[in-house]
Amino acid sequence: MASAEANEGDRAVELIVSDASLPPAAAAAATDVNGDAPEITPLLNESQKPKINIFAISYPQRKPREQIIRSHDAEVSPAVQCALWVWSGSRYSGLLCMAASSMIYFMMEAVSDALSAQSIPLFETAFARCTLILMSSYLWLRKGGQPFFEPKHARKLLFSRAVLGYLSLMSFIYCIQRLPLSQAIILSFTTPIMASIAARIILQEKLRIGDIGGLACSYFGVLFIFQQMLVTQGGLNKAGKVQAYVKGSHHILAVLVGLFSAITGGISYCLIRAGAREMDQPVATVFSFALLASPAAGLCTFSFEDFVLPSYYTVFLMVVFGVLAFLAELLLARALQLEKTSKVTNIQFIEVALSQFWGIGSRRLSPSFGRLVGCFLVLISACITMYSGPDKETG
Repeated sequence: MASAEANEGDRAVELIVSDASLPPAAAAAATDVNGDAPEITPLLNESQKPKINIFAISYPQRKPREQIIRSHDAEVSPAVQCALWVWSGSRYSGLLCMAASSMIYFMMEAVSDALSAQSIPLFETAFARCTLILMSSYLWLRKGGQPFFEPKHARKLLFSRAVLGYLSLMSFIYCIQRLPLSQAIILSFTTPIMASIAARIILQEKLRIGDIGGLACSYFGVLFIFQQMLVTQGGLNKAGKVQAYVKGSHHILAVLVGLFSAITGGISYCLIRAGAREMDQPVATVFSFALLASPAAGLCTFSFEDFVLPSYYTVFLMVVFGVLAFLAELLLARALQLEKTSKVTNIQFIEVALSQFWGIGSRRLSPSFGRLVGCFLVLISACITMYSGPDKETG
C-alpha cells in the first residue's frame, strides 16, 4: 500500500492507494492505521445491491409483426377501412349494418326499375338468387377456413332458420302474385313487428316503450305512404293494362298467407340472432338458408312455372343482384348478431322511405301529402333509434 500527502496552506489532500486484492476489511484496517481518513460506510450492503445485467434491462423494441400489421393498415383504402368500421369498429355497428343492408336492397330496386330486362318468373328469380347466395356464402366460409356446421349444438338453430326462412320466402311469393303490390308490401313490413314480439318470447329480450313507439311510428309511416294504393283493388302490370287480383275468400286466404310469411320471417330473425351468436359467424346462417332454399326453389320453378331461358344481359343482372342480395343478407345477420332485434328491425323501414324519395326524384311518383308524411315518419323514427344508440345489454 502506498500513501502520499500534500499540504497547500490550510488544505490537506491525502491519496491512499490500496491493493485491489486486499479484502474490504483489510483496506479499512489499513486506513484506520493512518488515523486521518474517515471511515466510509456504504449505503447498501452487498446483499441489497440490485443485480442488473443485460438480460434484466427491457429495451423498447417494436415487434416485426406489429410493423407488418401497421404497414398493411396504412395501405388499406379508405373504402375498406370504412367497411371494417361499419362491420365491427363502432358501438353502432349493429345499427349501421342494418342501415347498409336496407340501402343495398333499395339499390337493387332502383337499378331494377331503371334498367329494362327480360321478364323472369318469380320462382325462377328466387332460385337464381338463392343459388348465388349459396355459392357466395360457401366461398366466404371456404376462403376464411371456417367450419360450416360447428358447433354441433347450433345445427338445430341453423336448420330451423333455414326451414322458416324458406317458408317465409315462398309465402311472400304466393302473396305478391295474388295481392296488389301495396298490400303485399304492407303485410311484409309487419315482419319487424313480429320479430320484436318473437324476440320477447323466444329470446327473452326486453321490449321497451321507446322500441314499441319507434316500430309503431315506422309502420304508420308505411301506411301513410301506401294509403292511396290501398283504396284500389287492381293495379297496373308492366304492359300498362289493369291487372285483376283475387277477391272474396281467395283474397282473405292471400292475406292470411302474407301474415304467415311475416310471422315465420319474424321467428326466422330470432333464429338468425341466436345462431349467429352461438357460432360467432353470421355468414353460417346465410349459408344454411341458401342450402335449403336453392334446391327447393328450383323444384318449385320446374313444378309450378314454365322455365324461361334468360338472355346474356338478364343473366348478368341476375348475377349482380344475387351478389348484392348476399351482401344484404350478410349485413342483416351481422346486425341481428350485434344488436337487439327491436332496434335493428326498426332501421329496416328506411328502405321504403328511400324508395319513395327515389320515385319522387325520378318523377315516377307524385309528391303527395300522405307519401311525404309517411317518409318523414319513417326517417324520424330511424333517426331517433340511431340517436338513442345501441342497447346497454348488447352495446
